Amino acid sequence: MKRTNIEAIVATLLLVFFAAAAFAQTNGRKTMHAKGTFVVKMGKADTHEIGQTAGIATMTIDKTWSGDITGTSKGEMLSSAVDKAMVYVALEKMDVTIDGHAGTFLFTHRATIMSDDPGSAVLEVLTVPNSGTGALAGIEGKLAITIDKSGHSYDFAYSLPAK
Repeated sequence: MKRTNIEAIVATLLLVFFAAAAFAQTNGRKTMHAKGTFVVKMGKADTHEIGQTAGIATMTIDKTWSGDITGTSKGEMLSSAVDKAMVYVALEKMDVTIDGHAGTFLFTHRATIMSDDPGSAVLEVLTVPNSGTGALAGIEGKLAITIDKSGHSYDFAYSLPAK
């Protein structure tokens, strides 16, 4: 064989090897993005006596999703503020359709911010592993939320198991 043929074969084999390795690392999953808006209604809920003593407030979450995600979600949030720092954690059950896939799953929220430094905000909203049902079984992802004068918008980077 000519040297150029051997180089071409080696290059092709390396390409196939690295593509297979990348596919195996993602379990055949392709990251997709769902974008749109949601409307949220927050309500005050009773906080247990221990939470009250610790300065923790309990809120309910009731959202209507539109765009690439359609449906509703409900959840509960715990929040607190101390010495210019604010924090919240929440669980939210999604009952939605995403790109034609209907089912339910859970989001977990974690956020912190220093009240005197808006740039310090950290918000992480992730799917809870193995919480998906129906056509959303096995869903994994991370939700980014933007809040501006027009309301709440989202970009959900997610993947579903390969079929």
